[in-house]
Amino acid sequence: MKFSLVAKDKNSNARAGIIETSRGPIQTPIFMPVGTQATVKSVSQADLLERIKAQIILANTYHVYLRPGMEVIQKAGGVHQFMNWHKPMLTDSGGYQVFSLSSIRKITEEGVSFRSHLDGSKLFLSPVDATDIQRTIGADIFMAFDECPPYPCDKQYAEKSMKLTHRWLSKCVNRFNETSPLYGHEQSLFPIVQGSVFKDLRIESAKYVADQGMDGNAIGGLSVGEPAEQMYEMTSLVCDILPKDKPRYLMGVGTPENILEGIALGVDMFDCVMPTRNARHGFIFTSEGIVNIKNEKWKLDFSPLDPVFTPEYSKAYVKHLIKCNEMLGATIASIQNLSFYVWLSQEARKHIIAGDFSTWKKEILEKTMRRL
Repeated sequence: MKFSLVAKDKNSNARAGIIETSRGPIQTPIFMPVGTQATVKSVSQADLLERIKAQIILANTYHVYLRPGMEVIQKAGGVHQFMNWHKPMLTDSGGYQVFSLSSIRKITEEGVSFRSHLDGSKLFLSPVDATDIQRTIGADIFMAFDECPPYPCDKQYAEKSMKLTHRWLSKCVNRFNETSPLYGHEQSLFPIVQGSVFKDLRIESAKYVADQGMDGNAIGGLSVGEPAEQMYEMTSLVCDILPKDKPRYLMGVGTPENILEGIALGVDMFDCVMPTRNARHGFIFTSEGIVNIKNEKWKLDFSPLDPVFTPEYSKAYVKHLIKCNEMLGATIASIQNLSFYVWLSQEARKHIIAGDFSTWKKEILEKTMRRL
């Protein structure tokens, strides 16, 4: 994988770049739709390509490991072949489930013991396991196994968790270096910076991660309940330390405002379930502002849901579909939200290159974050 910078904003740390992978280029900054179980919920691969214009999507190691399982993935020839997606993919390591499934897991030095959320069966995931599983899945970029500490947590816990993540990272890097891709395409391993909201821990972790010399780096453990100001403060701190010639990935973030602020701080890659999750509940991001399509005010509104992204469907019709729990409603709303998010990141790129990102950012936030 190769990363090259195209332009940098003169009034912030925002930058435009290109990540070159064997499955094609990724123009940064980029938003990556989340496909937890080897599918972006309610959206087809054709729509991802043609309407949403996604350049890279995610899958979740933990969920794909459980279903369909590694035998199916390997016999299919990797996750790209399995789901008929031939652009780049990224997988998280399963580390987030260490956080989100805290009631059914136990952390030790060796790894994490889980109870499957599907049937309660026991399973164990170590740093080596997470690396091998992601080799088998075949994602172009995959993440080192980590622990995402909860917020809030005391500093003693955060430090203990960070040091465990660093020890696990060393095992992931060693295993990555002694193994090879299975399907003829190169893979990259990204380490993850942790440290909760403690400045000295974030600095220590960012330096440790940077020293690994991997193709790119991620910032984890944010957007887990802390105030946005702390998220931005930690992100800024870490971006100042991570190498400028490697892509930076802020995991699990977030709202359009979060993404634009992250871009201004020097982040290149983002993902979040918010566009699809909110879509299924009728909360829709449009080029004109935010629409809660369940509100009665849209019942007789036959104007387009969005004149830019979904001009063929009226607000009244989408309201009807969402109210009736029709699958088409979730599909239309998800396409709309993902189109908006991908467009927003690519518009940011255009304005970084044009040299007016900071001015545009203020204007677009006022427009797209207002409630209609």
